[in-house]
Amino acid sequence: MSVADERRAGGARVVEAGGARLEARVIPGRAGATTTLVFLHEGLGSLGLWRDFPDRIAAATGLRTIVYSRRGYGGSDPVPLPRPISFMHDEAAESLPAVLDALDARDAVLVGHSDGASIALLYASARPPELRGVAAIAPHVFVEDRTIASIEKAREAYATGDLRARLARHHGANVDGAFRGWNDVWLDPAFRSWNIEAAVGRIEAPLLVVQGTDDEYGTLAQVESIRANARATVELAILDGAGHSPQRDRPEETLAAIAAFVGRVAGPPPPPTG
Repeated sequence: MSVADERRAGGARVVEAGGARLEARVIPGRAGATTTLVFLHEGLGSLGLWRDFPDRIAAATGLRTIVYSRRGYGGSDPVPLPRPISFMHDEAAESLPAVLDALDARDAVLVGHSDGASIALLYASARPPELRGVAAIAPHVFVEDRTIASIEKAREAYATGDLRARLARHHGANVDGAFRGWNDVWLDPAFRSWNIEAAVGRIEAPLLVVQGTDDEYGTLAQVESIRANARATVELAILDGAGHSPQRDRPEETLAAIAAFVGRVAGPPPPPTG
């Protein structure tokens, strides 16, 4: 799908993909780079909530880098509620390919966090030939009791604490839809059977899994499942003491692991400048 509307807005582009207007930011790569890094945010994330991490990865690799907010998040179009149980499958099969086409980014390494990592794995399971690899930060491949307990705590914090106000700074008018679109699905009893281990078993692209040992939303069982099921080479970066966001808790180690992985799987690197 081609870009239907793209304009500069505060450093971001508004791109029409899959029938929705999405905020996206493109960081140019060095001349000669052929592969694009594409960042997929967590279940309550957005373009802005990545902070400067994509910029640092872009600088370390020299590759063109795309960061965007999925529909219902940040400055992108709102999403109809309730979200279906299949929302991550739908993102992987429909929305993500539309974004990659709109921004000419099929030759890609995906960098996903949490739900974004699960979406990246689902996309990889279709074995797109141009995909170079996936760096999955704190991915989910099945539902754990720890995950549900933490999401229940988030619901209470949203209702009675300052979580809504903090999220509103990043999601604006989308804040309630962003929260409910994530929280309501994960806490739906029907979602307890959600499982993408079979899909992981179809992945042939190289994988890097970054996981904190103190992740409040998942255990190392997620990592072990990916390593046991994937056909592909699976590299691990297990970070002691990191929680659900290693890119914030242990940024230097996370940066080094992803940059090294990208250097091994991306297309021929451009020559350094200077």
